[in-house]
Amino acid sequence: METVLRVFQVFLAIGLIGVVLLQRSEGGGLGIGSSGGMGSFMSVRGTANLLTRVTSILAFLFMATCLALVLISGPRQQAHSILDQPAQAPAGQSAPAPTSQLPTPTPAAPQPAPPANQNGASAPGAQ
Repeated sequence: METVLRVFQVFLAIGLIGVVLLQRSEGGGLGIGSSGGMGSFMSVRGTANLLTRVTSILAFLFMATCLALVLISGPRQQAHSILDQPAQAPAGQSAPAPTSQLPTPTPAAPQPAPPANQNGASAPGAQ
């Protein structure tokens, strides 16, 4: 059903583009339509009314198919964030240990005195 609506929407879009381009240009618009000579199918006014109606109908159908596609292709599962998921390790690597199992750091031991020189004197700056 979704595929049929998508194909129908593409045809509607192409038709809507064509109808808009056929409309008469009034003030620098996109219309490339004819000037409506004596041998035309309808009068200029009748053609304008017809193209306006066709444009309205195609625009309505296009919007209706857009809404139908949104409703049909709605979320199939409950929305979730990637931040809510636990971290996963890349393949070949082990996962990091949970923070509750990490060893606690031990307090730093006092620094030992610098070693003495061979003459028995302490290192410079150790005084």
